[in-house]
Amino acid sequence: MSDLGLELEQSSSRKPRSRRGLGCLAVLIALAVLVGGGYAVATASMSALRGVFAPPADYDGPGHGKVLFEVEQGDTASEIGRGLVEKDVVKSVGAFVAAAQDEPRSMQIQPGFYQLKKQVPAVDALGVLIDPENMVQTSVTVPEGLRVEQVVKLLAKKTDYSVKQFQAALAKPGRLGLPDYAKGNPEGYLFPATYSFGPDETPMTMLQAMVARWRQAADEADLEAAAQQLGYTPAELMTVASLVESEANRDVDRGKVARVIYNRLESDVTNGLLQIDATVNYALGRDLGLGLTEEDLRVDSPYNTRRYPGLPPGPIESPGDKAIAAAAHPTPGPWVYYVTVNLETGETKFAKDYDQFLKYRKQLQAWCDTSDRC
Repeated sequence: MSDLGLELEQSSSRKPRSRRGLGCLAVLIALAVLVGGGYAVATASMSALRGVFAPPADYDGPGHGKVLFEVEQGDTASEIGRGLVEKDVVKSVGAFVAAAQDEPRSMQIQPGFYQLKKQVPAVDALGVLIDPENMVQTSVTVPEGLRVEQVVKLLAKKTDYSVKQFQAALAKPGRLGLPDYAKGNPEGYLFPATYSFGPDETPMTMLQAMVARWRQAADEADLEAAAQQLGYTPAELMTVASLVESEANRDVDRGKVARVIYNRLESDVTNGLLQIDATVNYALGRDLGLGLTEEDLRVDSPYNTRRYPGLPPGPIESPGDKAIAAAAHPTPGPWVYYVTVNLETGETKFAKDYDQFLKYRKQLQAWCDTSDRC
């Protein structure tokens, strides 16, 4: 082989080695780019993950100012959190939800209004909401046996509204939610119970709540069906319930008193005269428990059941659920008289004839002789 041939051979043999060297370098450069790109992608992903798992934004100060916040029935932690963010109480929904997840009592947050500060840590806001003692509300207990005018005075005393404002609401009976058979008269339908009124309540909404609570008691007693079965109207049963409330001092006697009322209404012996003194006092506009004179008993009023047979035109006071239930489901029995023989204990005895009634009257007189309550 000539030297040229050897040179060519050597040249040709060197070229492939040169190309292979460049190829390796290119692969190394490509790997470097891939590794660099991979690092860049990994770095971006880790940054995003750190954003996901970082604690949600939260305030760390003691807060300031005052905010009235309402928790509505059925609100979830997220919904409460959004409301708190809107009022700038907490900084983020996430912070409040996280605090709620760590506090088992958050499941028992009660609907109502709460006084909070602005810009407080979520855990502090939650601490206010989980304590029902922090609810902003007015509690009013309306006892059984009050007339409308007495209920109004009590509401005015316990709230920021006046008697005139409640009377103005009562002057719009169509808005109270009364049943049609009440004929616009709220007497007997402002149910006695304990109410919690929020700061946004008005005289109208308070009275509406009381009528709504009466409707619940009427439904529980199945008032309308019971009236049909007894042969009376629902309005008449409500009148009977108010009489039971005024006459029965003990739960055990309510059903019997109701039965006496029905028996007297339907008896030829009594000529349908109920002879209930409480109705006479109602006619006179006085306290239902006051004693009566002969002159009082002669008052000419359809509420005077001493003079006029049958039921009075309507309820004489607000009956509670037990009195309503007694009127709807009276105790079976033949009695047409009852006498409370001990005004201290409320012990009441029932009689089916007049002679027995007179004996019980003597027992009452004997008790009165030793007491200053008669």
